[in-house]
Amino acid sequence: MADSSKPDILYTIVDEAPELASASFLPIIRTFASAAGVSVGTKDISLAGRIIATFPENLTDAQRQEDDLAALGELVKTADANVIKLPNISASVPQLVAAITELQAQGYDIPNYPEEPATDAEKEVRARYDAIKGSAVNPVLREGNSDRRSAKAVKNYAQNNPHSMGTWASDSKTKVSSMSGNDFYANEKSATITAAQAGDAKIEFVAKDGAVTVLKDAYPLAEGTVADATFMSVKALSSFLVEAIEDTKADGTMFSLHMKATMMKVSDPIIFGYAVKAWLAPVFEKFGAELDALGVNANSGLGDLLERVKDNADIVAAIEAIAADRPSMYMVDSDKGITNLHVPSDVIIDASMPAVIRAGGKGWDEAGNKGDTNCVIPDRCYASVYDESINFFKANGALDVTKAGSVANVGLMAQKAEEYGSHPTTFEAPADGEIRIVLANGETLHSHAVEAGDIWRSCTVKKAPIENWIELALDRQRLTGSEAIFWLDANRAHDAELIKYVTPVLEAAGKADLFQILAPREATAQSLKTITAGNDSIAITGNVLRDYLTDLFPILELGTSAKMLSIVKLMQGGGLFETGAGGSAPKHVQQLVEENHLRWDSMGEFCALGESLNFLADVKGNAKAGVLGAAAEVATQGILDNNKSPERKVGQPDNRDSHYWFARYWAEALAAQSDDADLAAHFAPIAEALIGKEDAILAEFAAAQGKAADIGGYYRPSVEKKAEVMRPSASLNAIIG
Repeated sequence: MADSSKPDILYTIVDEAPELASASFLPIIRTFASAAGVSVGTKDISLAGRIIATFPENLTDAQRQEDDLAALGELVKTADANVIKLPNISASVPQLVAAITELQAQGYDIPNYPEEPATDAEKEVRARYDAIKGSAVNPVLREGNSDRRSAKAVKNYAQNNPHSMGTWASDSKTKVSSMSGNDFYANEKSATITAAQAGDAKIEFVAKDGAVTVLKDAYPLAEGTVADATFMSVKALSSFLVEAIEDTKADGTMFSLHMKATMMKVSDPIIFGYAVKAWLAPVFEKFGAELDALGVNANSGLGDLLERVKDNADIVAAIEAIAADRPSMYMVDSDKGITNLHVPSDVIIDASMPAVIRAGGKGWDEAGNKGDTNCVIPDRCYASVYDESINFFKANGALDVTKAGSVANVGLMAQKAEEYGSHPTTFEAPADGEIRIVLANGETLHSHAVEAGDIWRSCTVKKAPIENWIELALDRQRLTGSEAIFWLDANRAHDAELIKYVTPVLEAAGKADLFQILAPREATAQSLKTITAGNDSIAITGNVLRDYLTDLFPILELGTSAKMLSIVKLMQGGGLFETGAGGSAPKHVQQLVEENHLRWDSMGEFCALGESLNFLADVKGNAKAGVLGAAAEVATQGILDNNKSPERKVGQPDNRDSHYWFARYWAEALAAQSDDADLAAHFAPIAEALIGKEDAILAEFAAAQGKAADIGGYYRPSVEKKAEVMRPSASLNAIIG
């Protein structure tokens, strides 16, 4: 449960490996922070916690919990916010269903997820669950724009200890394939709302017979808001996917689909489902009625389909026959037969595409062999970034990380900006007709002729976040002197509206000559050229590109995106400090449960902690917090310099070992500093004890590994069991408390 007090820092309760790591690291943070009078509370934004908060009706008093996400959503709109946010699950439907099943088994009387709601009650339950799935957390908390960059210590370490990179060949067949038209990019319309147009708009569907259905009422559009609408033709999508499969087969490469079904929780699972249907087209044509009877929903992925049809020999045989005729499939886990199309949330584009690029354009097929791949990204809005990266490395070879510069990011994401805020305004066309936005004054802002099943969406970005984003870009360029590029495509409707905001501000500031405005393809080429030469660049981007680039460039430069400084400068003066990506967390949990080894690297948490303490010192005038923050940065550098990060295999040092070393280096730095004598005196004996007990602590950690670990649940682990597993050193616990 969340703390009821008003702590100085709030640390989020999340999911999977980051939450397991918190069971070890949070007690250390609290013990050290208390010496400076800094309190550290928690708020539960885990998937399970959000489900429990959403369905309190049949729960006992002990089971119920407050809606911590809503509370945090209000806090981040104030100057008092100081939140350390760990990565949480952005749930796909299969993950949501699995979490519900686990909670029910733990005694929580919550309803099932209605796949096809029929009654009003089922529709109401479905609507409540739909508010949880996908990226329900980030749009609520990100009341500011993003400042993401590599910490100096992390960058230095990466250059001095280069990670493995694949070899790029100029004749590599790896490529990006996208639709040539009738996608979101081609059909986009955008406009900036005037005073006369402002107010609550409606989104309507107009059938061929003129009947009007209101899809969304009270759609607020304030003056200065950039409002978009677009759609993807599913006929064009289906034709493209068939061609992409045949093209892959002709090339002798493997097929891979790269989507973001977690963040684009309405549109991308639908697109994913069309890929499943294209791959198994003969099965759907022949056995459509049987598949419907078995409850098959292609949007849930191939894994769910295979489970449902496993007892139907005819369908299984038909699937096996198709597999023999298809090209190779990009695999998530070839040992377990988990394909690219198994689960919508398994292949997330901002992690999967950088992995392919880092590996020299290689993926892994069903037999576990490396090979070139056709990277299928249906919509063209941002596919050019990956296409240009592949072209660049084919021509120039892999990035030399020992000499490479860095690409930092200033991202426009505040107040549900752009596509990532479009979940409530994304619809499948119910029939042939027209979908339109009708303004409060009766004017039609945007309209599209659509066919049944077409995926239509609207999204917005408000005036204040845009202006704040431009000012943040000016500030970062001033502080760094780096090359600065607005990644905006003048030929894309939305970007053209943003350019109308950007250009006058740059000109008024007399800074236009210090910034470039380039479309994503050209910006990618320029940025890669810059960092290859050892220089730095600032990518100033919208929300989706912020997400994509803050994985792409760190994975190439650092080997991971989990070690980035991720600072959200909240618009009301508070601070949100994010700790990195969590895409590999499921495999980490699996390894912990099987072998009691957690290879999750808490470097992101270390960096965020230092920034949070420094922010507390600057904003609240807490000098002791500043001493703690400076010492935390020394400890972070110590982890890197002494190679104390977790290793991958059982028997090697893991996450718990790294927390011991961080606590030790932190205590040593505090004992050695001269800015605060009281803190130095307080931490001197702690540092001495941590040094003196090194052998015992590390031996206790080592003894815990190698056997199964019971944490009491995947989505809702037991607090007690989690602590027992993650704090196995009695010697360390006696020092930390």
